Amino acid sequence: MTNAELWARREQAVARGVGTMHQRFAARAKNAELWDVEGKRYIDFASGIAVNNTGHSDPRIVEAVKAQLDNFSHSCFQVNPYESYVALAEKLNAAAPGPSPKKSIFLTTGVEAVENAVKIARVATGRPGIIAFKGGFHGRTMMGMALTGKVAPYKVGFGPFPTDIYHVPYPVAYHGVTEQMSLEALDGLFKADIDPKRVAAIILEPVQGEGGFYAASPSFMQALRKLCDEHGMLLICDEIQTGFARTGKLFATEYSGIEPDLMTVAKAMAGGFPISGVVGKADIMDAAAPGGLGGTYGGSPLGCVAGLKVMEIIEQDNLCGRAVEIGELFKSRLLRMKGNGMSSIGEVRNLGAMIAMELVMDEEADRPDPELTGRIVRDAAEKGLTLLSCGIRGNVIRFLPALTASDDILNEGLDILEEVMSAD
Repeated sequence: MTNAELWARREQAVARGVGTMHQRFAARAKNAELWDVEGKRYIDFASGIAVNNTGHSDPRIVEAVKAQLDNFSHSCFQVNPYESYVALAEKLNAAAPGPSPKKSIFLTTGVEAVENAVKIARVATGRPGIIAFKGGFHGRTMMGMALTGKVAPYKVGFGPFPTDIYHVPYPVAYHGVTEQMSLEALDGLFKADIDPKRVAAIILEPVQGEGGFYAASPSFMQALRKLCDEHGMLLICDEIQTGFARTGKLFATEYSGIEPDLMTVAKAMAGGFPISGVVGKADIMDAAAPGGLGGTYGGSPLGCVAGLKVMEIIEQDNLCGRAVEIGELFKSRLLRMKGNGMSSIGEVRNLGAMIAMELVMDEEADRPDPELTGRIVRDAAEKGLTLLSCGIRGNVIRFLPALTASDDILNEGLDILEEVMSAD
C-alpha cells in the first residue's frame, strides 16, 4: 500500500474538516524517528504535536500499558475505581506549582480539561465571565472555540458560541504589544464590557502554542495573579502543550513563581495514550458536587499507568535538563542560519525545547511570509523531516522534538532544514 493509495481512501472516507498536514501515513515509530508505509524514514520534529516528549514507543511505557491490559482495559472510575488513578493524582498534586493542597480529576482530551476547568471556576466563584487571550488556543469544542483567540480555521461557520467570553491582547514584544498594553486592555474591558465581580477566571497559555510560541514573562504572569487576587477571579494556566518537561520545567508556570488556581494538562502526560486532567487548589476543585465532573473514559487505566511511567521517566532521565540543552542547540543553529544570510528568519525564540522561528519578508515583523512557511514544511518532508507550522498569521515553524532525541538526530534534522531553506 502506498501513501497515495491511502490518501485516496482517506479522501473518500474521512470528513473534509479533519485537516492533515502531511500526506504520509505512519507505519511505525521509535524515539525521534518515524517510518511511513512505503518505508521512508523521517526525523520527527513534531512529536504528535508535543505529545511524545518521551519519544515514540518508549519500552518502559509500552511495558506498563501491556501489564495493565493483562488485568483490565476499562471499568470506569465512576463505577469501579482503580489505584493508578489515585496514584497519578497524588503525583500531580505534589508536583503542581505552589504550596496549597491540590486535587485532580482526569479526563480524555485537552479540550475536555479546559471545559471542566471552566465548569469548576464558575461553580467555585458563582460567576459566569471568562477572559482569554487573542492568539490563544484552547480546543475545538464549543467552549474551546469560544475561548480560542483565532477565527480561521477554528471558528468559521460554527457559531454561535457560549456567551460571557472576552478576549484581550496577549503581550508579544516582536509585534509591538507590550505587557502594559495587555493590562490596560483588561482594565478597559472592566470599564466597558464586564464588571470584574462577574468574572470567574482568566485563562492563558504560559507559552501560546498554536498562536506562535510566544511566552508570557514572569512579570506578566505575576501581574495577572495580583489582578485575579484583587477581584476574586481565578487564574487558569493551560499547560496542555507546555507541560511535562517541554519547556525545561515540569510546567512552564514554574518560571513565573506564581501558583495558579487551576491548571489543565494533557498531550505529553502519558506518552501517547489519551488522558488529560485538571489540577487545582483542593478547595476550588471540591466546589463541584459529586456527579458534576467526570466521563465514561475519563482517566483511563491505560492512560493512568502510562502517566505514572512518564512522570518516572522525566525524573530518571532528567528530561527537564535535556529540554534546556535541546533549546540551546536549536537556538544556536537557527541564529547561525539567520546570521549567515537567511533574512527570512525574523525571530528565533524558545523556552526550553518549545522552539520557534518566525518567517517574514525583508526582515520586517509586520510582513509575514506564510507561503514560504508552507513551502519549507512541504520540502522538508520530501527530504525526511517532519515539521509543523503555527501562528495566527501562519508564518511560524515550531520545533517540538522528543526530549529523548540524541544530538546526532537533532543535528541531522537541522541539516535538512538548512538545506531546504538554502535552496528556497
